[in-house]
Amino acid sequence: MLNFLKGMAMGAADVVPGVSGGTIALVTGIYERLIGALQSIGPNTLVCLYKKGVKEAWQQIDGTFLLSLFAGILTSILLFAQILHYAIEHFPMFIWPCFFGLVLASAIYVSKEVGVWNWQRLAMLVLGTGFAAMISLSAATQIDVTPMTLFLSGCLAICAMILPGISGSFILLLLGMYAHVIGAVKSFDIVTLAIFASGCVVGLMLFSRFLAWILAHYKQATLALLTGFMLGALIKLWPWKEVLEYRINSAGDSIPWLEAPIAPWLHSDPQWLVVSLSAIFGFSLVLILERTLNKKK
Repeated sequence: MLNFLKGMAMGAADVVPGVSGGTIALVTGIYERLIGALQSIGPNTLVCLYKKGVKEAWQQIDGTFLLSLFAGILTSILLFAQILHYAIEHFPMFIWPCFFGLVLASAIYVSKEVGVWNWQRLAMLVLGTGFAAMISLSAATQIDVTPMTLFLSGCLAICAMILPGISGSFILLLLGMYAHVIGAVKSFDIVTLAIFASGCVVGLMLFSRFLAWILAHYKQATLALLTGFMLGALIKLWPWKEVLEYRINSAGDSIPWLEAPIAPWLHSDPQWLVVSLSAIFGFSLVLILERTLNKKK
């Protein structure tokens, strides 16, 4: 049940452009276990299944953990996709600061896990921050929706989703696939979701192996890079923004398409109190979670 709830938190984060489920996995202490379980799935699983039976194969891939976690992620996406997008559209000055505080506290939490900072780890931090900032400030494009582009979008999005600080939803937004995928979730378009999900599975199997290897050999440098990813993502979550371009959605409404962060005093309605309380709330959630995990340890 606890892993199911962590999965729900990851799913809710993945729905929001700018927030990564990988960040939630890191803070809740399941990131390395998740990557290890994912990379254990492969041809060896079939060999183990044939030679030793279902029970041994299930234990080899940490099946109960993965099942409960992904059940939570899927449940959260199906339940909260529409609610979160309604909240972002109508209450942006509460939602964005909350996630800003959450990701900022997560970055601080992960930076503590790095241990001693040297110039190599600082370089990885700068690299990660710059890369995530570049993605956050990138303008969206629009590609044709075909089975192949949908499949490849799933591959890219899932890689981003398990990387803290890089949002899979935002990658879909940059590719122009976000509205299409969310629409498929809302309407239960099984064909579209199946193609997208198959891309996610392939991307997950390939990328998890690379992550497992790099965490095993360069753990501290990788954590420094992931901290940078989260710091760079704060640009996307900055609550005070100026809309540079609009686009017309399928309903004929004009919605923001390209935004840039601005100073709070330049915003027409900064809402200092709401933003401050919301950011403190998001920040406090991580502090409470950190203390709970430390007590368990």
